[in-house]
Amino acid sequence: MTTIDGTDEQLPFDVFARNCPSRETLGHVTGRWGALTLGALREDTLRFNELRRRVEGVSEKMLSQTLHALERDGLVHREAQPTNPPRVDYRLTPLGRDVTGRLMGLIELLEERMPEVLAARVRYDSGR
Repeated sequence: MTTIDGTDEQLPFDVFARNCPSRETLGHVTGRWGALTLGALREDTLRFNELRRRVEGVSEKMLSQTLHALERDGLVHREAQPTNPPRVDYRLTPLGRDVTGRLMGLIELLEERMPEVLAARVRYDSGR
């Protein structure tokens, strides 16, 4: 496999290492807006404003930054259509689909177990 520096040597990636590039990508995927953007794209190609409506609460600037980061990491594909007005579509890449599949497992688990989370919060907030 060719590495980032163009050699054929396989470098070990360790997300716990301070300078490992996987740490930055993990942040893009698991950050609030990255996770929600990937999740929103899991079923369909969406335009920017469709994504913004789906991911409630994200600002235009934050969504733009998130999409740029996910595109740079190879998780999202941006396609500009030569129409008037211009149309830009976003969709998951094959890598993005794989990552999002695993991410959705976590999201689904959290949604299923929210009653337990909420009960734990009540116990904690009441002084245990």
